Amino acid sequence: MVNNKGLGRGIEALFADSEMQSATEDVTDLELSKLTPNPFQPRTHFDTKALKDLTSSIEKSGVFQPIIVRKSSKKADQYEILAGERRFRASRMAGKKTIPAIVRDASDEQMMEIAVMENLQREDLNPIEEAEAYNTLMTKLDITQAEVSKRLGKSRPYIANYLRLLGLPNEVKEMLTKNQLSMGQARTLLSVKPKENLIKLAKRAYDETMTVRQLEKAIEELSSNTKKKRRPRRSTKKSPFLRASENELQDKFATSVSISNSRSKKGSGKIEISYTSDDDLNRILQILDINLD
Repeated sequence: MVNNKGLGRGIEALFADSEMQSATEDVTDLELSKLTPNPFQPRTHFDTKALKDLTSSIEKSGVFQPIIVRKSSKKADQYEILAGERRFRASRMAGKKTIPAIVRDASDEQMMEIAVMENLQREDLNPIEEAEAYNTLMTKLDITQAEVSKRLGKSRPYIANYLRLLGLPNEVKEMLTKNQLSMGQARTLLSVKPKENLIKLAKRAYDETMTVRQLEKAIEELSSNTKKKRRPRRSTKKSPFLRASENELQDKFATSVSISNSRSKKGSGKIEISYTSDDDLNRILQILDINLD
């Protein structure tokens, strides 16, 4: 599990933008009944034990750090939570009627970025949730991998490696979510085809508590056995240049990419780029700077 606490740009950095910075930072007590969660919050699960611990602390000592809210554009005297939903939930569980808060202005785009950023800073975040958070920023805010990298202070290959996980079969993504597979094992499995073999190897890796190196060896053995079963044919071994090119394109598009030579015409071939959904296709087209509108 990767600890995501070290994000280069924290939530407070987002609030430092001039259009969001309030002239005053007055703390006011707001009624819990007038608060609603961030409508763009991608997180739906809150650790029960951690929430109970926070509730106990609030019952004894109150809320030390104010939550941050904006005025609702839909209902008068209502507020939407930008940051601090756990404190809000715990205060409600503790039977509190009010909570200290700072009111600031924020656009819908900033609300979404704040929600994703707060989600990324969770200690219990699993690789799939992290990958989905990056994908949410790209698709909902219409930005590129490079822009996500810049906003979060992470390298582009780091972002790309997580986004590639979204191309895994649902069964394997669920195993990642349950911590039955590590990030390293999942990345190793990305090269396995067809999907049925990938799923079998993922389950075997979990059942046999394989290391990444052991999994790599199992994949090599599977590939070797598969080739032996095929009818003899002209060698199609890829050159180091083609393999390196595939790796570069996979990092760029955050998905599986295959380059193959033509058997009929020397010097020609084809490039295949995989996508998993309409949103994923739109993301790839955006990287290629293709606009179909």
